Amino acid sequence: MTTGNIQLLSDTLAKAKAENRAALIAYLPAGFPTVDGGIAAIKAVFDGGADVVEVGLPHSDPVLDGPVIQTADDIALRGGVKIADVMRTVKEAHAATGKPVLVMTYWNPIDRYGIERFTEELAAAGGAGCILPDLPVQESAVWREHADKHGLATVFVVAPSSRDERLATITAAGSGFVYAASLMGVTGTRESVGESAADLVRRTRATSDLPVCVGLGVSNATQAKEVAGFADGVIVGSAFVQRLLDADGDEAAGLTAVRELAAELAEGVRRAS
Repeated sequence: MTTGNIQLLSDTLAKAKAENRAALIAYLPAGFPTVDGGIAAIKAVFDGGADVVEVGLPHSDPVLDGPVIQTADDIALRGGVKIADVMRTVKEAHAATGKPVLVMTYWNPIDRYGIERFTEELAAAGGAGCILPDLPVQESAVWREHADKHGLATVFVVAPSSRDERLATITAAGSGFVYAASLMGVTGTRESVGESAADLVRRTRATSDLPVCVGLGVSNATQAKEVAGFADGVIVGSAFVQRLLDADGDEAAGLTAVRELAAELAEGVRRAS
């Protein structure tokens, strides 16, 4: 049986901590701008300095995603992206870099595909796990059983509205790291990441030893530095996607843009605050 790379994910986050910095986690959807273009973009982001990449599984009704990621998902879906393409994206990105690659997906596509099949294929591709923003913890036992069997992390999302008791339930069930959504609402770049994120990290850490990584709203090195001051990882998605959209089909320009952004953000998470 093939085993996924949850250990690689844990080791990568521990290494960042040992270097007294936050990890840089980038998000890019599979199949955008094309399947091959998406794989090239992930390699470029790793090349620029990302520690971990989340590969988005494009979905027609993305509840957590703002307009930028929705636009990219739409392009990927119109291009005919399939779960097999998501698995190939994970496999090629991990094989080329040796770095941890997760899949971020809503529950419905996994449910339809089959949990055993999905976890087995993700582990075989070298995946490190899944981020599941809309899977309720109390309904996650079957998923977690298969994920554990295949060496995959199950990353749950917590929000500022999560009460302490609820945080404890979520973090007890999760593995790999905890995804702390910095604000209520959808993904997108923001002017400020805000106080609520620091408070959420503090409250989440009180319930768990898992690393706490903050996403939603981080788009530049200054914000990355701010979040790195209190979180174990900084998650950036929309800003990378926007760079590719701005390249408007010029693949070389898009790859240069995401590589440069990764380098700026990697510097941001390394600056002592």
